[in-house]
Amino acid sequence: MNCPFCGYSESKVVDSRPAERERIRRRRECLSCQRRFTTYEIIETTPLMVIKKDRSRQPFDREKLLGGLLRACKKRPVSIETLEKAVEEIEYTFANSFEKEVESTRIGEMAMQKLRDIDLVAYVRFTSVYRDFGSIDEFMNELKYLQQKK
Repeated sequence: MNCPFCGYSESKVVDSRPAERERIRRRRECLSCQRRFTTYEIIETTPLMVIKKDRSRQPFDREKLLGGLLRACKKRPVSIETLEKAVEEIEYTFANSFEKEVESTRIGEMAMQKLRDIDLVAYVRFTSVYRDFGSIDEFMNELKYLQQKK
């Protein structure tokens, strides 16, 4: 593990404890600059493959999903911990479904459901990009749907 501050490749583990859902949180100290940083380890399993719209396949990337949620929540009162928990729940759902492949649309739909519960403005942002609204009418229909759901 390279130090995020100085790049040195050796560190010592200062503290180790279980984190949520098959993860281990490790507090490390760089042997060069003595600064501390946290890493998380996960148990490696068969990777979940995502079937993209063009039918190509790629491994599930939790950072890519988290990045999309972060963009949707930009300048919104949503904590990073809330979004990380949402990504973790999505990943956990598919990892425990015993499916080795999942369509990207299912992941996107689940992400929209999570955002709907977290922040409606972020949900609308994410949905407008994800569903690629082609007109104001499509956008307005989604807003009307949200109004009715309230």
